[in-house]
Amino acid sequence: MDRLLNVMTLLSIALFVAVLSSVRRAHIRVEYSVSWLGAAMVLLVLSRFRSVLEWLATVLGVGSGPLALIMLAFVLFLVLFYRFSVIISSLKDANIALTQRVAILEFQLRAMHEGR
Repeated sequence: MDRLLNVMTLLSIALFVAVLSSVRRAHIRVEYSVSWLGAAMVLLVLSRFRSVLEWLATVLGVGSGPLALIMLAFVLFLVLFYRFSVIISSLKDANIALTQRVAILEFQLRAMHEGR
């Protein structure tokens, strides 16, 4: 059990450092990094405070704390992936609308230029 919690601690710290490094290098925007930093912090706290982890295991109805931690990590990442899928979908829709507006403007410019 201690080995799993230590590995989860190391992974959450690695995630935290990777996200901060990506923000610093402008590979990820700050508003998107907050979700990842929050997930890393939750995993770090749960992997270090065994009493909270055991309480979570009792609430979830699972036999051990590490299993509860793995379940929570899975759920956290599913929520993050869903959130980013929604963001990507809205960006794609905005990109299509922008492309259509540019095409209309180009058509109008050509029509004006040909009309001279």
